[in-house]
Amino acid sequence: MSRNFELLQRIGREQELYTTPEPEPALMPEQPVVFTGPVTPGLAIEGRELEEFTKLVQRVFIVPAGEAPRTVVFAGTESGNGCSWVCARVGEVLASQVSGSVCLVDANLRHPGLHEQFSVENHHGLSDALTKSGSIRGFASNLSRPNLWMVSCGSNPEEGQALLSSERMRLRMAELRSAFDYLLVDVTAMSDATDAVVLGSSVDGVVLVLKANASRRESARKAMEELQNANARVLGAVLNQRTFPIPESIYRKL
Repeated sequence: MSRNFELLQRIGREQELYTTPEPEPALMPEQPVVFTGPVTPGLAIEGRELEEFTKLVQRVFIVPAGEAPRTVVFAGTESGNGCSWVCARVGEVLASQVSGSVCLVDANLRHPGLHEQFSVENHHGLSDALTKSGSIRGFASNLSRPNLWMVSCGSNPEEGQALLSSERMRLRMAELRSAFDYLLVDVTAMSDATDAVVLGSSVDGVVLVLKANASRRESARKAMEELQNANARVLGAVLNQRTFPIPESIYRKL
């Protein structure tokens, strides 16, 4: 059975293909799911891929005033799911859709990758902000659009890693919220660390990133349970690197 169909089952849409109901879903029916194609770092997204990311941005961020999430964590269920790539592309699309400022934050201090998505240096970012003083804007770099910014991992990830659950991190996150309209935080995969759970409970929500033909139903279910137990809100899921096509009649209803 394809991973695409398994994910459709988990959000309660398996009736679109068959009439026999499946077991209890791991993802709630109201959560948006986006299907992306193979990861191609450094290249702009376009066509159907752009359409899908635009759909995710609109469903997660462009909702009635007072209800829209402004600070969102992106977490892969396992390493290698392409979470940094997804977070970067969502940031670009969001910045093109809103007038407010968008800041990407690389809190994946174990395997930082956001700076690589934009071909910029990683030398003065989050880990430095956690161990040094100064305005948080001094640790942010402007990217391809005037309203798109990034706080990279920084030069001292090992020391910063121990501070992700600290009061210092909480204060720096509060500064970021005051300085920027939207925060998109890339974190270490849930299979490798609890950063997504720790940070997810203090932000507006979490978007899970799964990899087609690799992520297991059990991993997604466990990730959901861990986040829910921490009172973190799961906003949706991205099935990354999909190659199996979805019938157009189903795609239009996603």
